[in-house]
Order: sequence, then structure tokens, then C-alpha cells
Amino acid sequence: MTAPHTLYGTEFSLYTGKARAYLRYKGIDYVEKLSTLNVYRKVIIPKTGVRFIPVVETPAGEFIQDTTDIIDTLEPRFPERGVYPDGPAQRLTALLFELLGDEWLLMPAMHYRWNFPTQNDRFIMGEFGRIIAPWAPGFVRRLAGRRLAKNFSGMLPKLGITDETIPAIEAWYEQFLTQMDRHFAEHRYLLGDRASIGDFGLMAPLYAHLYRDPAPGALMRRIAPNVVRWVGRMNESRPQIGHWLPDDHVPDTLLPILERQLDEQFEFLKASARALADWKQVHPDERIPRAVGTHEFRLGDARGERALLTFPLWMAQRPLDFHASLDAADKAWVRPLLERVGGESAMTLPDAPRLARKNNRLVFA
Repeated sequence: MTAPHTLYGTEFSLYTGKARAYLRYKGIDYVEKLSTLNVYRKVIIPKTGVRFIPVVETPAGEFIQDTTDIIDTLEPRFPERGVYPDGPAQRLTALLFELLGDEWLLMPAMHYRWNFPTQNDRFIMGEFGRIIAPWAPGFVRRLAGRRLAKNFSGMLPKLGITDETIPAIEAWYEQFLTQMDRHFAEHRYLLGDRASIGDFGLMAPLYAHLYRDPAPGALMRRIAPNVVRWVGRMNESRPQIGHWLPDDHVPDTLLPILERQLDEQFEFLKASARALADWKQVHPDERIPRAVGTHEFRLGDARGERALLTFPLWMAQRPLDFHASLDAADKAWVRPLLERVGGESAMTLPDAPRLARKNNRLVFA
């Protein structure tokens, strides 16, 4: 009997939720191990060189870090129930939604976790305490978890979450929930009756933070019951699936979300690309940092300052590279979709240095 894969993560980890949903959907045999401090010291750091979860250990002894690399490594090994649509419009849409979920929806995910202490603290501190003292009673775990949690709650200003931007973040997220609820009232997944890479990207913030945490979980259940049901489907093991929507169709219900993404998230990605290009000129031989300064971002009518994070630029290469790889006929096919949501001009970051991942760190390609 083949040994199972091992998923190192936590139930409250945003990206572990993405990897776990993928393993379950594909029917890949796995066991999950809680990433305690001891596991970090003995497994995650020595095997990956970084302190990030989730990590998947394969039966062959490979250690794969980062959900995108996990999925793209396992996908050709388990081709049944593939998560990348064949149609160019649907695949581009799926990759854009993965980018939206992985990177831009971090704002509501982090806001609703850390800015509602009355509703969330008892639950969240207990969850963090499991990393430090999984054997301890609840009140001890909560006490231990409080110190560790400060490392994460301190990230809010870097993500642009401030008193000035919070009303816009909440308004945007509630609009997004309402739009997704309308979509999932008609479709089981983003693009029909089977999950795509875009569904797994959305699962990252929408499960661990925005579904499980008490305050945002209550909000989701109140205004987006169809999203709640989608979360349940995404956590099923090898659910029954059908087909992508015919004729490479992208539902109209998704277009307002894509339009806003290409307007707001991509505007900030372009600023990040320019900043990283400038940084590279001055530091050509240094390790790429996680952020290169700050810059103004826009969300609705609100403006704020946000760290210019570098990892989202690597993620943005995925939809942009796919669009660039299309032949003339396929580009003509997806052009009407792009014209409805922002135009082909959004499909390039002209100043962006080429990025790759080596030994689980960003490098210039």
C-alpha cells in the first residue's frame, strides 16, 4: 500500500485551507499534521528553509511549500479531476480568481480576524495556542496563543488596513459576498459543475478566516448562504462533479468582480512592479525582500498606504503568462471578455522584473 502524503498546516491557516481542499477534491490520500512549534523546528524549517505553511510531504520524501507549487506539482501526477479548464477564457478567469483570493482578499480576511476582538479573541487565541501548547487546557492555550498572535495582527497596517480604509474594505467585501452568493445560487463552482484553480484560490481566505472565525462567519451566514454551501462543497472529499460550462462560457455573474479586480488590484500591482524594478537597479545581487516600500492604493472611493509586496507579482505572472502564450485565434476569442472587464491593456505589467522561486524564495529569473 502506498504511503499517504502529509499535509503540515493548521485549521486556522489561510493557505492550508486551499491545499487541504485541493487534496480532498482530488481524492489524494493524505494525513494532516498540526504545525506545532516542534514541527516547525524539526520539519518545516530544516526541510524547506522557510517558516511558511502549508507544506506537503510526498511519499517519496519531497517537501513542497506554497499552495501554488503544491497544486502544480501534484496536478500532473493526479490528472483525473483536473482543475485547469481547457478553454482560454475559462482558464484565464480561473487564474485571475486565484490571484484575487490568494492576494487581494487578504485585506478583509485579516481585518475581520483581528479587528473584532469581542467576537473572535477567545476562539482565535485558542487556535494559536494549539501551535505552542496543544496538550494544554483551553485557558492555557489562549494565554500562550496571545503572544504568537501579535506577530500576525501587527501586519494590518502593512496590508493597508487602517481606520481610514476599513469602511471601504467592509463595503467591498460585503459587495463581493453578495455577488458570489448570486453566482453560487446558479452554479456549483466558479465555472460550472467542477472546481477550478480559481475556486481553490478563493477557498484560502473564505474558509479559514472568513468562514471559521466567529465575526465574519456570522456575516457570511447572514448575507451569503450560497457561499456557505460552496465552502461545504469545497471541503468534501472527492465530491461528485460534472463539467465546465459549455463553449468556454464565463458567467456574467463573475464579470463585475473581475472588472473591479483589474481596476484596483492591477493598478497596485503595476506600482509594485515599478518599485521592484527600481529596487533591482540599486540591489542587483541582494535577496528579494518581501516588500519594497509602500504606495497608495485605491479601494472604491477610499485611498490608503499599503506595503508593496513582492510575492503577488510572482502570482500575477500566472494569468499574464497564460494570456501572453495564447495564439492569435485564442487571443481574439478572449478579447470580448477582457473588453467587458477592463481591456487587454490590463494583461501586462510592463515594468515587472521576471520572477521565479528557488529553494522556496523569490529570485530574479
